[in-house]
Amino acid sequence: MRPLKAVGGLAVVAALLLGLVTGPAASAAPTRYEAENAARSLGVVEANHTGYSGTGFVNGDNVVGSWVEFTVNAASAGTAAIAIRYANGTTLDRPGDLTVNGTVVSAARSFPSTGTWDDWAVSTVTAPVNAGANRIRLTSTSAAGLPNLDALDLDITAPTADYQAEDAATGQAAVATNHTGYTGTGFVDYTNIAGSYVEFTVSAGTAGSAALAFRYANAGTADRPMDIAVNGTVVAAGVSFPPGANWDTWATRTVNANLTAGTNRIRATATTANGGPNLDRLQVGTGADTSAPSRPGAPSCSAVAANSLTLSWGASTDNVGVSAYDLYEHGNKIGEAPGDSTATQLTGLTPNTTYNLTVIARDASGNASAASTPVDCTTLASSDPLPSSPGTPTVSGVNSTGATLSWAASTDDKGVVAYEIRSGNAVVKTVTGTPPGTSTAVTGLACDAPFTLTVVAQDTAGGYSAPSAPVSFTTGACSADGGVPGSPTALSSGWTVPWGVYWMPDGKTALVTERDSFKVFRTSTAGARTQVGTVPNAVTTDGEGGLLGVAVDPNWSTNHRVYFMHTAAEGNRIVRMTYDGTALSGYTVLLQGIQKNRYHNGGRLAFGPDGFLYATTGDAQTQANAQNKNSLNGKILRLTTDGKPAPGNPFGNYVYSYGHRNPQGLAFDRNGRLWEAEFGDSKFDELNLIKPGANYGWPTCEGACSTAGMTNPKASWAVNVASPSGIAIVRNVVYMAALRGERMWRIPINGDTETVGTPTSYYVGSYGRLRTVSKVPGADQLWLTTTNADNKGGAADGADKLFRITIG
Repeated sequence: MRPLKAVGGLAVVAALLLGLVTGPAASAAPTRYEAENAARSLGVVEANHTGYSGTGFVNGDNVVGSWVEFTVNAASAGTAAIAIRYANGTTLDRPGDLTVNGTVVSAARSFPSTGTWDDWAVSTVTAPVNAGANRIRLTSTSAAGLPNLDALDLDITAPTADYQAEDAATGQAAVATNHTGYTGTGFVDYTNIAGSYVEFTVSAGTAGSAALAFRYANAGTADRPMDIAVNGTVVAAGVSFPPGANWDTWATRTVNANLTAGTNRIRATATTANGGPNLDRLQVGTGADTSAPSRPGAPSCSAVAANSLTLSWGASTDNVGVSAYDLYEHGNKIGEAPGDSTATQLTGLTPNTTYNLTVIARDASGNASAASTPVDCTTLASSDPLPSSPGTPTVSGVNSTGATLSWAASTDDKGVVAYEIRSGNAVVKTVTGTPPGTSTAVTGLACDAPFTLTVVAQDTAGGYSAPSAPVSFTTGACSADGGVPGSPTALSSGWTVPWGVYWMPDGKTALVTERDSFKVFRTSTAGARTQVGTVPNAVTTDGEGGLLGVAVDPNWSTNHRVYFMHTAAEGNRIVRMTYDGTALSGYTVLLQGIQKNRYHNGGRLAFGPDGFLYATTGDAQTQANAQNKNSLNGKILRLTTDGKPAPGNPFGNYVYSYGHRNPQGLAFDRNGRLWEAEFGDSKFDELNLIKPGANYGWPTCEGACSTAGMTNPKASWAVNVASPSGIAIVRNVVYMAALRGERMWRIPINGDTETVGTPTSYYVGSYGRLRTVSKVPGADQLWLTTTNADNKGGAADGADKLFRITIG
């Protein structure tokens, strides 16, 4: 008798293949072949699990050599995308050889755990096929046997239409031939101004999706983004065309769009003063590539030095081809490697520092893989002597929001490149220069508050000195309109990453979610807390995913509905449950299909004055999502309590605003206007005033920029002093919790205008990472949560606290 397969674990589900292109050829819809209709050896057809297509699936014997063979038909010879839908409810990999007409095209192909036997994943490989019948066989190569096999999807690529840029219409651009490697008879050199364009006239036999592949070169140091319009409508705003090695090096940038039957006008317009890149051609395929690359193999580190290391990883696969690997340290991109590489050197690192690194594969259409498993790599201590400690600082010019600090210069054998002003471990300000100055105005501090600051020097090797002796002072008296926050009082402790806070209608209790435990608590203004349930189907991402936002229905007293956003097997979901005041029950999915990744999952929920539910979604580490108005990612969504797009949404779908990287905080002011806080990448975090249909710029803009059609933030901060999460508004003042910045920012709104006053910061370095801030109903008070027990804070479970703050 065959041994039974165990069930258990967390689900890791890949996206089902919907449409494919190859380099940049395109395809029609895939043809499905059910496994229960295929030939097999040492296996049976079963239907004792859920989620399969057709009438069942094949459960192969747990032996080497069991196989399933599909007979598929191709109208013509070509390259096929072969997508195998499978489930593996064990923790073991179940590899198999994939052969086409007797030839191995993928040896010992990995089929890792999907979590349970009811969760299905897709593994895709490309291979040549013959015209007519083809035999595609999958044979187990280990004693674990094959996974359960549901179906095989076959997609044959179709040829693309090729349009040369030198034959297109141009505006403020000219045909040139002064570089090499172009196709046709030349290329188009854009004039370096915003608004220069190239417009192609292309034909489509039928209406439908298309892959638009632009071949370009850019040897500058700056990105040259362009708006891509079809028949006068921008379908992709601010598409990135990043720099390459030189003007003879050509790359391809692919955009998915819908074409009408007949003639179409496709225009690529420069959006910055740098103009567009050199443009060689446009290739148009008959189907859009929406298939993401597979997850890269686990990374590892070698050649570790004080300021550098070599990061290696297992290659990803893609139906078209991997164009690049993005390298992340926690949620911030720190490097990029070509798609044909599996290793790269990271430089400019800080000595004796642990870096948490992941790798994400990306194809030419901007589809991104799930993040690899993370690896912690610690750089070596530097052999370069550290700078001397700066002299004891002196303070002068103290006022209500800051002071001037001066100190004696540090010395170093190779030179000092920066001074950091610190409060505890939190950076208040960084002074740079050649050499950096030894005096600076420290601004944005809380009024009538004590501060103790030190100065630390950094040298060219990335080493930091010991801190200077501290200097203490108290800022001047407060005179701010709208009041100022007092000292936090601990309301409760023992929390582990409290993420969402939402008040019940009584104003005396709130629901609080814990991100990684998936637990929901009722917490009172007196500090008592009781677990009322957990949210089912929630999973973590070992990063920023899990159980996130919570919201209570405005009509809770009659319908008892509450809402959650959480990460699930297939992505992020917005769900509804029943809460009777004592316990949670029921579970209804309102919206799914929101992509997830290790980071950039958004997750905040809030009801607006209009009675509709607003939700923030991150770009899932796929930057192109943010500008795609048909994607649910990189957006603020607006929906009804039954999960439908809210009436009046600007694009007729769920999208309320777009161009967001990782939006977090949501709060409505006294005029019903929506404010939002957003994580930047490596430059600037943002506070935005949200308007329906507005484009907030990511990935073209990070902070303020001059790109037409993109909305600038009302305030921005360097990422090391902010990394904002929740926001709340009390007496016309926005309060913003900061994670990396370890402080709470106070940003006054200037009356009823669309501008804000000078931001000031509170509790700098006093309580660690601050996650969520929420206004207490009927009182000038805030609740503030820490998140020091998350994977970036590193504190023990139960180390987080919930504070109460009175605005005086």
